[in-house]
This record gives sequence, structure tokens and C-alpha cells, in this order.
Amino acid sequence: MSNFSWRRLSSLMTVSALTLSTLVACSGVPTADTAADTATDTTAESADADATTEGGVCAPEITEIEFGILSTESAENLKPQWEPLLADMTEAVGRPVKGFYATDYAAVIEGMGAGKVQVAWYGGKSYVEAAERSDAEAFAQTVALDGSKGYYAYLITNKENPIVANIDLEKGNGDKYIVENAGNLTFAFNDPNSTSGFLVPTYYVFSQQGVNADKIFKELVFAGSHEATALAVAENQVDVATNNSENLASLKESAPDALEKIQIIWTSPEIPSDPIAYRKDLPECLKTSVKDFFVGYDNKEIMEGLQWSGLDPAKDEDWNTIRELEIANSMLEVQNDKNLSDADKQKQLDELNKALEAFK
Repeated sequence: MSNFSWRRLSSLMTVSALTLSTLVACSGVPTADTAADTATDTTAESADADATTEGGVCAPEITEIEFGILSTESAENLKPQWEPLLADMTEAVGRPVKGFYATDYAAVIEGMGAGKVQVAWYGGKSYVEAAERSDAEAFAQTVALDGSKGYYAYLITNKENPIVANIDLEKGNGDKYIVENAGNLTFAFNDPNSTSGFLVPTYYVFSQQGVNADKIFKELVFAGSHEATALAVAENQVDVATNNSENLASLKESAPDALEKIQIIWTSPEIPSDPIAYRKDLPECLKTSVKDFFVGYDNKEIMEGLQWSGLDPAKDEDWNTIRELEIANSMLEVQNDKNLSDADKQKQLDELNKALEAFK
């Protein structure tokens, strides 16, 4: 397994006018208001709370909540994992909570932007996108069964695929092998809004080796979900695909025969675990109710089915690492673009550097 740290992105990039050791998560500590402003804000918030409460019921005008669930697996597999939690959430927040099982990641992002989805489970990349254009605000972070708040992206192949014999599995150098032999291989990402299924391998596997995945493979497809990429590999429909540690753990229950056929050939650095987010414009009393439910949730059986040991409070800036990674990926793409003049490259790098400075 790679011991590379997100904090060491700088050691893998040579970028004019930039030292990527600045890729650290910002603290996000807000500036304190004056005592007078604070008092005024508190009074306004109290009035807000009173206005959205009738007979002790928070925000009665919101009669139900749609909860967005990413399409990491088929809805058939996801519903048994999520419906018990949504039933408990229904009781906790005092109104029906219905699962919105999207067909792709974009549908959850767009659903929140349109006001159809009020609360959602995202991956890091899809959350960053939703925060930027769909008024999403993270408030909790999943904690894995081993107590960690991170997971790993993988490249996988079928154990019977001849390429396995040419890869040092102990070193996990499959990333180099597939780039060198891409012209003879078929490859599957899962979804362009996926963190582990697209963003992370795009940066670490392709951008860092100076290639564009769109142009090097015999065939490249987007399979849609992590489950789909796993099954495509297990059934020898593609040579190599992306996946992650969380989904392969789920396959132990949902598709153990498929899991037996899968070989991991590359492992990423640790990725920040998933956020739960609500729309920023939800009434404060409802936000509090939703957050309290998740942070205090202790049904171990249901959480284990979701591969969680619990959830911790979180803030938007906890996923700045993903934002930094997207910028770093863009910088490598600029550097590797042979169609750009040195002046144009420098101009774009300067602009990306300014964007990166925002996270200091």
C-alpha cells in the first residue's frame, strides 16, 4: 500500500512559480463578530426559530425530506442498507424521510441544487461540486469500521488476466504497467463525479505520468457505479477498472463470488471519508435536528451494514484536500499540454496558483 501523504503533493510536481507544499487543509476558523453584532445575530436567529416552529414542531412547512444516495451500487443493493437508517431518521426529525436513489452522481448534485433533495450522502468530489453549485453544506463525516476517516482508491483486474503476471503485486506498481501497455487494454472508470472512481486515479495514475486516459487505451468506458466496475472486471468485460476499499468490503456480502475473482493492482493514498450534507437554506432548527441525529446515531447493526462505526461532526473545509487535488491535477494537465505556449502555460499556472492560495 502506498505510504504517500496528501500533504506531500509538492514532491511529485514541478510547477513554475508554485511550491505545492502549500497543499494543506485550511483551518476554517471564522472571524469573530463584535459583541453587539453577535447579540443582534442571536436575536435574529431566535426569531427565525420561532417563525419556523408551531406547537414545538420544527419547520412544519417542510412536510418530508428527500435524502440523496449516490449510485455506488444498484438501488436493489443500497435500499436494504439505507432504508433502516432513513426509518430511524424519520422518527428523529418528525417527518417522512424518503431515499432518492440516483442513477448517477450528477443526479444527487442536481437534485439538491433544484431543491428536490434536502440532505445527501456524497463522496468528496461530488460534495465539492455540490457545495459550489447546489448550496450543499457538509455537517458530518463517516467513520470506518476500523475507526479511520479515510479510504483508498484501487485499480483492479481479474485474477486470471494475463497482465497479473507482469505486475509486482507487493509493490502495487500496476499503475505504471497499465500506462505503458494501455494501447492493448480496456479500462473502466465508474463516474466522472466520483472521487475514488475518477478524480484520484486521474491525478495519481495518469496526470503524474503525463498522459491523458481518454487517449491511451484501446477502449475506455464509464461503467456508472463501483459495483458495475467490479462486476465488469470479475466477468472479464474490461481488463482494468477503478474501485475502492469501501465497495470491495461491501462485495463480501453482495457479491462474494465476484470478489474472489478480483485482484488489486494499485492502491492510492488515503482519501478523506464521505460527507453527509444538507442544503444551506434549510431552517436552522431542522439543520440541528438532522445533524444531531447523525452525530448521535448509535445503531451498530445498521451502521455496520453501511461500513461505518459512526459519524463525526464536520465542516466544509474538511474536504479542501479534494479541492487542492483538483487544482493540482489541472496544473499537471497544463504542464503536459504540448499545444500551449510557455507564456500561456505560465498564465494558467498563475491563475491556478491564486486559486490554491485561497486554501492557506
